[in-house]
Amino acid sequence: MAVNLNRPERWKADIAQSVDMYNNWFIQFAPKAYRDTRIEATEQVKKALEWTANLTHVEPDMLREHPSILPMLRMTTAPPIARDRLIGLAGVEPHLVDSMEIRRQIPPRMAHLRVDVGLQKIGQIIMQLADKEILTWLESKNIPGEAEVYRAATIIADRLCGSATDPIVRNAQEQRQLREIGQWLKHRGYVQAASGTGLKLDDLKPGTFSFRLNVLVVQEDQQGHQRQVRIPIDTVIMPLHASPGEFPLLIEAKSAGDYTNPNKRRKEEATKLYQLRRHYGSNVRFVLFLCGYFDSGYLGYEAAEGIDWIWEHRIDDLAELGV
Repeated sequence: MAVNLNRPERWKADIAQSVDMYNNWFIQFAPKAYRDTRIEATEQVKKALEWTANLTHVEPDMLREHPSILPMLRMTTAPPIARDRLIGLAGVEPHLVDSMEIRRQIPPRMAHLRVDVGLQKIGQIIMQLADKEILTWLESKNIPGEAEVYRAATIIADRLCGSATDPIVRNAQEQRQLREIGQWLKHRGYVQAASGTGLKLDDLKPGTFSFRLNVLVVQEDQQGHQRQVRIPIDTVIMPLHASPGEFPLLIEAKSAGDYTNPNKRRKEEATKLYQLRRHYGSNVRFVLFLCGYFDSGYLGYEAAEGIDWIWEHRIDDLAELGV
């Protein structure tokens, strides 16, 4: 049963309400989410400065022991440098930097000597470009006081959070959306099932739901080779009165603070639905849960792909899906 994809006469009004809802949330809660993250980041930067002897010891042994420090180190330079820029300036293998920043580890299969050479180059670039306006002791050669170190840490933390502002806000909004769905379901008698214990789609009983459940699908590369992978689904719901063998409802939570990014990434949902239907058949039920800036171009594209959606400001529409 379609809820919104076949009702274009409602789209304009819904878009306006959704934008208003997102903006109201942003004004009230996004600054707090940013401040909380900045406080946490300041403490992390203080630890990093301690590990590097206040940025006087950026050597391979330290980087090996604390690989997760690299994003912070990029913010200590003048100007702060992006990940790809660091790779180019240092002339190191992208795999080394990506592993340190994303997986927070040294690539386990990379030869020890290659790692040391790469870490040495990274340290040299960081030290060469270190911002002496905020790391004042590097120029004066004095031992910095506690207040001086803290001041530098707050500035570096601001830079670090500034480079991650969108992910910070997006993460806070996603958590809020899932909380809204959970509260709506629990109010109607649903029980949340834990998703971190190897839970599978088949394990869900009627009247249960789970967040961020990894669902098995088959992916095919350009050469036609297939492999099984697991893709995350934000919310999986087995209706209270589900029939034996009924496929659960899959919900992808989406929020956006502007119109540009959703339209750039609108193919992602269609790809995910294609993978799900290829593996589980046409009975897959997959909808979006939207809050924010989603224009008629985005909605029209999703509707053409057969993807329906529920607006957060009209969350009760979930009932129309048999939930």
